Amino acid sequence: MQAWTLLSIFVSTIAGLVLEPLPVGAWAMLAVTTAVATKTLTFAQAFSAFTNDVIWLIVVSFFFARGFEKTGLGERVATLFVKVFGKSTLGLAYGLSVAEALIAPAMPSTTARAGGIFMPIINSLSLNAGSKPNDPSRKKLGAFLVQTQLQGSVNSSAMFLTAAAQNLLCMKLAAEMGVLVASPWVTWVKASIVPAAAGLLLTPLLMYKLFAPEIKDTPEAPKLAAERLEKMGPMSRDEKIMLATMGAAVCLWVAGDSLGISAVTTAMMGLCLLLSTGVLHWRECLTYPAAWDTLFWFAVLVGMSGQLNSLGVINHFASQVGNQLVKANLGWPAVFGLLNVAYYVLHYMFASQTAHVGALYSAFLAMMITTGVPPVIAALSLGFMSNLFGSITHFGSGQAAVYYGAGYLTLNEVFTYGALMSVVNLSLWGLLGGAWWAFLGFF
Repeated sequence: MQAWTLLSIFVSTIAGLVLEPLPVGAWAMLAVTTAVATKTLTFAQAFSAFTNDVIWLIVVSFFFARGFEKTGLGERVATLFVKVFGKSTLGLAYGLSVAEALIAPAMPSTTARAGGIFMPIINSLSLNAGSKPNDPSRKKLGAFLVQTQLQGSVNSSAMFLTAAAQNLLCMKLAAEMGVLVASPWVTWVKASIVPAAAGLLLTPLLMYKLFAPEIKDTPEAPKLAAERLEKMGPMSRDEKIMLATMGAAVCLWVAGDSLGISAVTTAMMGLCLLLSTGVLHWRECLTYPAAWDTLFWFAVLVGMSGQLNSLGVINHFASQVGNQLVKANLGWPAVFGLLNVAYYVLHYMFASQTAHVGALYSAFLAMMITTGVPPVIAALSLGFMSNLFGSITHFGSGQAAVYYGAGYLTLNEVFTYGALMSVVNLSLWGLLGGAWWAFLGFF
């Protein structure tokens, strides 16, 4: 009885996160209060995930993103790439894509990257070219750059474990299911690097052919970027500290396992360095609602998910579906593909990548394992899918909301090219990714 009551509360929580009758934090408070008040969970069980190291890593990641934005380091890196690659519209798109891929592992907020760095740069470049939002002139340049950045950002996020908050959540949920990925940062990038790099290279070219800008050459872009860099002046003290801190953090994330230093410990040391040097101030951290809101509702969701797993609910449903798939005698490779596609398509129902992960990741992972899919690649592939579906709608991710809200794309364009790139990305990651994973010995 306890298991089914908790399941009903969990489903209601997910429905609230999708439909948002209240802000997600408020809805999570209602859910966790209901679980405690009905004695479905004890207070300790309901709040058990608040000590989860991965959730705190996500919170600290928000503060890193704030540091990138505040110091101007992120803007400097992106502007530098515009200066180097920006002589043509296609080169400009490639420059922005490469810049995001380089920034991504140290700035694990896709929304912050989109809203704090890339959309302001794209808007500036577009306006200078006479391409205005919510105007027919948007097709001159702005629409192409925004669409390309939106569709390409999913590969940047999928490339690194620390490039998006949901990646860390995926690995935590996998660990709770008994799937332990050795050296997770290195293993993740080893599995993702080939299909993600191919996606980053292919996306601008495809968009250039299928969603062509009216302006093909942008000779003014490098000049504007150079002027912007000159105006910014030499790197400030805070930028240098931010760069050194994030460089050290990435190195420790890579080598942390061999040194016995966890990812969250690395992040905490980095944050302490930024606070002690004045790059960030504690009051700035306290007044960053997105971080604390995420801490609360992530912890509630992960706590409920963990209890459902402990009570056997997820394994029960996974076993039922898994047994039917086994009876169908499809073989695990076919099941592996079908479940990944189903997991991807279901994102049309979600307004948050992390909510999607919290709701479905554990169940789909359990179904894969039940049908014989190698556990590590099952966990990783669902993690990759949790990034790739971020561009299929205007509400499916933080970056999609930012790019659509800029006014350069119509709703029809977002859905049409989101569906088109879904076919491209699923094919690319399924075929090229599958061959690469087989080469690496994942199966």
